[in-house]
Amino acid sequence: MRNINFLSVVIPAYKQEKTILKDIRDLDESLKSLPYKYEIIVVVDGFIDTTFGKAKQIDKEHIKVFGYEKNEGKGHAVKYGMLKAKGDVIGFVDAGMDLSPTGISILLDSMMWQDADIIVGSKLHPDSRVDYPYFRRILSWGYRTLTHLLFGFSVRDTQVGMKFFKRELVEKVFPKLLVKAFAFDVEILAVANSMGYKKIIEGPVELNFKGGSSITSGNFWIIVLLMLWDTMAVFYRLKILNYYKK
Repeated sequence: MRNINFLSVVIPAYKQEKTILKDIRDLDESLKSLPYKYEIIVVVDGFIDTTFGKAKQIDKEHIKVFGYEKNEGKGHAVKYGMLKAKGDVIGFVDAGMDLSPTGISILLDSMMWQDADIIVGSKLHPDSRVDYPYFRRILSWGYRTLTHLLFGFSVRDTQVGMKFFKRELVEKVFPKLLVKAFAFDVEILAVANSMGYKKIIEGPVELNFKGGSSITSGNFWIIVLLMLWDTMAVFYRLKILNYYKK
């Protein structure tokens, strides 16, 4: 990939009424400095609060806001936005901006330089600056080990909500995806890898973890279990059923 002609960035948003306007404006400000045209696609995952209405307040041609009534899950929102994108490179960035959007330019430069199919933001990249709880680091290590054993790709950090893809990959891989919630990142990487898109590289991120479920809460451990269930379902479809090749 010699250059990027048009970039699409998807923001999946769920219950982000307090931050969504700042999220969009911060991302827009970061993308303005890049030397190519771009669009921002906001996908509001369920009309649970005022997130959709606030996002629609921004009236700019290159910022598009979509939404739907029922909450379906982050994976569904990402897929919905990715398949509407027009860019020759398409990515997504989590709402809430725990991840600084200023790092996008570094990821895209690395992607072009190495002609990668996918670049993922990684907390483990030597140039990353991260602030998140120690116990989550342990869980990340365990999940990383599991996904490596199950799927064979060498990505060390699958879960950071900042990833970019070649358009060709998006068109071929994303329509096949089924995971709507917790393990959709792994499903993307596993299916892409199985389809021959093996040049998956990692880039640095700046992460300031601002919240989420506490490890002492029942909700946190329910999420962990559901994520493991989704991961094993991806393995079953990929390795046993050969579902994604159909």
